[in-house]
Amino acid sequence: MRGVFQPAKIVASSSSEQRSDGELVQRCRQGQPAEFRQLYRRYQQRVRSTLYQLCGTAGLDDLVQEVFLKAWKGLPKLKQPNQFSQWLYRIAWNVAMDQRRTYARDRSQLQTLGELLEDAPFDGALTHLHYQDLVQQGLAQLSLEHRAVLVLHDLEELPQKEVASILEIPVGTVKSRLFHARAQMRQFLQQQGVQL
Repeated sequence: MRGVFQPAKIVASSSSEQRSDGELVQRCRQGQPAEFRQLYRRYQQRVRSTLYQLCGTAGLDDLVQEVFLKAWKGLPKLKQPNQFSQWLYRIAWNVAMDQRRTYARDRSQLQTLGELLEDAPFDGALTHLHYQDLVQQGLAQLSLEHRAVLVLHDLEELPQKEVASILEIPVGTVKSRLFHARAQMRQFLQQQGVQL
């Protein structure tokens, strides 16, 4: 029985598919970018499976594309073309770790926002997770302008003047949007039964 991470036997159906990874990489470097399609076909399902196991289904297609885009851009720097598959898996690992760090940071920011909006401490872990989910739903209901101000000011803890500069709007507009965004979040959470 073949292990999960062992390469599958490749059945050749064309001369391009019979070429080794190293040969395909060299052809790409010599101005034949179409050969990269064969590398993509050869590895895309395995990369997808690896990313699925590491990150789940959220954004899976985008992550797969990111791996192959990084591989394409990095081909000129690949020192050992015959080690393409190992190098590709390393890229997939790095993309997965970046995704997991982003997810963890986003969850942490949602937690921070939840704590800013809530006066009373959480009753327990389940309540905490439910509250975080509600905060995320509430953020999704805000307009992009209100969400941007709330996230930059309350989560990223940027001063209102800096938020104004980033968004290229007056400080007064930041204050107004922040006031309305917080009010909409409170109203949404209260409608969901959260006591503020």
